[in-house]
Amino acid sequence: MNQTIRPPCAATRAARGAAASLLLLLGGCVNFSPDAGFGAVDTAVRERAGSGARWIRNDRDEGEVRLAVARLLAAPLTAEAAVQIALMGNRGLQAIYAELGIAEADLVQAGRLPNPGFSYTRLARASVLEIERAFIVDLMGLLTIPIRTDIERRRFEIAKLRVAQEAVRVAAETRHAYYVAVAAQEGVRYMSQVQEAAEAGAELARRMAAAGNFSKLDEAREQLFRAESAARLARVKQAGVAGRERLARVLGLSANDAVFALPERLPELPGVPREAAALEQSALERRLDVQAALKDAESTASALGLTRATAFVSVLEVGYQRNSESGQPRQTGYEIDVRLPLFDWGGARVARAEHTYMQAVNRAADITVRARSEVREAYDAYRAAWEIARGHRDEIVPLRKRISDENVLRYNGMLVSVFELLADAREQVASVNAYIEALRDFWIADANLQYASNGGSK
Repeated sequence: MNQTIRPPCAATRAARGAAASLLLLLGGCVNFSPDAGFGAVDTAVRERAGSGARWIRNDRDEGEVRLAVARLLAAPLTAEAAVQIALMGNRGLQAIYAELGIAEADLVQAGRLPNPGFSYTRLARASVLEIERAFIVDLMGLLTIPIRTDIERRRFEIAKLRVAQEAVRVAAETRHAYYVAVAAQEGVRYMSQVQEAAEAGAELARRMAAAGNFSKLDEAREQLFRAESAARLARVKQAGVAGRERLARVLGLSANDAVFALPERLPELPGVPREAAALEQSALERRLDVQAALKDAESTASALGLTRATAFVSVLEVGYQRNSESGQPRQTGYEIDVRLPLFDWGGARVARAEHTYMQAVNRAADITVRARSEVREAYDAYRAAWEIARGHRDEIVPLRKRISDENVLRYNGMLVSVFELLADAREQVASVNAYIEALRDFWIADANLQYASNGGSK
């Protein structure tokens, strides 16, 4: 619908002043922040992972991170140091951090004024020259800036939560890989002792059989145990290498940086386990995936309001015109362009938005149910792992040592043979290995419980 009139000069000035005021009001632009919202992510990660994150955005950041990683690798690696390195050096996580910049760019773009249009027409007819000039502004885009900015601001907040969740997940994965690597290294040491005992038993059996003091059957048994021990040691060593490589990957270490020292032992088992009081409620308040799902539903509801507001009128443009024709007075006026909803009344867009909103609501409800269940399951696994490790530490290993001490006394009294003593030593080492595995499983369960309580689903 086009309409051209000649308003008085005073009216023209008033219209221009109102348009300028509207531009200033709506153009209170959203600008880029110094850190693209990374400060909020760092705070959330510190509260949940025990260490801060670092976003590498330039060469100076890269150099500082390299120095920090080198300092942490100079000493035997702790679980906390490993998490700190991963939050700085994991390249996959650095790629996730860039989502903040993308989301903030969308927010800033939503707050920018739409570019105006300008048209120029020059028509010549015999001795008559007609010139038309038009300055066009997307009024609908202008009026919806606050709503679109609010939607993108909510999406920016969701992006912060999801980036923080990914960082907390990487921290949990790092702890898992760390405990596996330390346990594998400790297992290699004890399996090497088993192999030494097996080699000594096999050599002694060979000599006694050669002297006629040992049967071929017993000699074959000792030789078989030596061969089986060698195979088990090879598997344990390979598991140790795999554990170190997995840890190096999650830390983001290159081949040159992957030479790091691990402590000889896993951390000791805590005296008492964590309590389950209010664990589910705390998880609903602290889990980042729950918070992100709720904000997503809110953002979708806000977008639904915009869809309903713009469903009837999808295009609304206002333009200022100035026409001139040779020999005629100059024409000035305005043009309004409205897209008439004759065929598309926006019902499909509104219906799509409503279904999208219900999808977000149900997804948030599903995540809430899953969160409560996952916390219960993780805590049950944590308590079971603690009980098993405590049983090995307080009963199985001490009892095995008592048996070994008794056998040494019997050997000194010539009541048992050296082979029985070696077999008992092997069993004692096996019980220690079992305790190492139980202690490893406990610390992995502890990391899983922390993530289930603070981050999200694995």
